Amino acid sequence: MSNKPLTSIISQLFGKFAQAQFPSVVQSFINKSYVYLMGLDMSRFNEPSSYPTLNKLFTRAIKISMEISKDQTEVISPADSLITDFGHIVDGKAYQIKGMSYSIDRLLGEYYQDHIEALKDGCYANFYLSPKDYHRYHIPLDMRIKSATHIPGALYPVNMPLLKNKANLFIENERIVLECEICDGKKMFIILVGALNVGSMTLTFDERVQTNIDSREINHYVYDNISMKKGDLLGWFEMGSTIVILSQADTVYFAGNLQVGQHVAFGDIIGKVTC
Repeated sequence: MSNKPLTSIISQLFGKFAQAQFPSVVQSFINKSYVYLMGLDMSRFNEPSSYPTLNKLFTRAIKISMEISKDQTEVISPADSLITDFGHIVDGKAYQIKGMSYSIDRLLGEYYQDHIEALKDGCYANFYLSPKDYHRYHIPLDMRIKSATHIPGALYPVNMPLLKNKANLFIENERIVLECEICDGKKMFIILVGALNVGSMTLTFDERVQTNIDSREINHYVYDNISMKKGDLLGWFEMGSTIVILSQADTVYFAGNLQVGQHVAFGDIIGKVTC
């Protein structure tokens, strides 16, 4: 009998359903029903019936041109999402939501223990993508990607009730950790956290990174300074989940008008670069 959590099994089955291509009449009904039930705003996207699978609808691209700030001191939201918490890393801890802390060393995993000290007194922010949000994620500011680590885990739902009541939710769930550099070598980490019904998480620059599979092996990939610009497409969730950003002290601060519980759109200004 499988030792995988039931939520992980459900996620794999749902992923297969979402990737299946049904006859056009049936697929149109599935897509339109999902849009209606979830309350999707499709004003920036193609018609629901134009997507050949539910997964293609989930991972839809914006069809209109997006204006991205060219001011290099401005940090943009990487996705359409809800800010569940943000603030300063204190005593090696950040918060998945107010009152529910976790250790960043456990979040980042074994390959990044030498970087924990660099994050002391730095900043963190959590971006929760609900099933009705645009599922693609983008680069929040110019950076270089140095490495990526895929850490298998459970696929518990990442929603408000569990954020409030289940300790170490981000740590227990499957995730991809990206080691990035901004400014002149300052550290930033972008962590993509899986959740229930997330068929997979993708990276545009490395197809080797495969998630929501049976393997329990941690895989680490090192890159030769992949440079990406603010607004570049980083990848997508095949459903909704969470992005966590951790930054070194005195590199980034989040805007004074940013609030917990605020919904932000991809491209919104959420902070400033200070390095």
